[in-house]
Amino acid sequence: MAGYQKKETSDKLINAAIDLMAEKGYNGVTTQEIAEKAGFSEKTLFRHFQSKQNLLETAFQRYHYADEMKKLFETQIRWDLYADLLMIARSYHDIMYRNRKLIMIAAKDGGNLPGFRERTHKHPQQLKTLLVEYFETMIQQGKLVATDPETKALIFIYMNYGAAIGRMNNDPMLRDLPFDKFIEEEIWLFVRALKP
Repeated sequence: MAGYQKKETSDKLINAAIDLMAEKGYNGVTTQEIAEKAGFSEKTLFRHFQSKQNLLETAFQRYHYADEMKKLFETQIRWDLYADLLMIARSYHDIMYRNRKLIMIAAKDGGNLPGFRERTHKHPQQLKTLLVEYFETMIQQGKLVATDPETKALIFIYMNYGAAIGRMNNDPMLRDLPFDKFIEEEIWLFVRALKP
């Protein structure tokens, strides 16, 4: 029971921090405000997280996509270039949109926190590694043109990251086309360039 209560307390503090930091920015909110919004004392926040930065880093580790993507690559890859990349892109966009408040906090305030940017880059780095391994295997199977897998992984990540940020910011250029249709088209173009 104690473990469950500790997780429940942590979750409430993390969610309160995400909501307040998304609204006011990292520097615009105090640990007292976060604790009060979550229904706890500031002492409870410090007992669980020691600092506001540690609270934000824990939130980022808990809700970002590294673990979900790793599991997806381990269980859902079918070795069909279009189907796999479409599934990866859809999953990536679902996760990014679900965590949009946290991602916008990291983009806006992350560069000002010592070591935060480096730690948050572990997630895209892991996705890059998974994609490189996937592309290398597809080349070996003759299902992908012989090309630099690392460059293709970076292109894939940044292509989708840019679209995810545009969607989070309600980019008017993305309004006229259903987002899933946009993803299908970008993957089709990407695959068309890479198929032998």
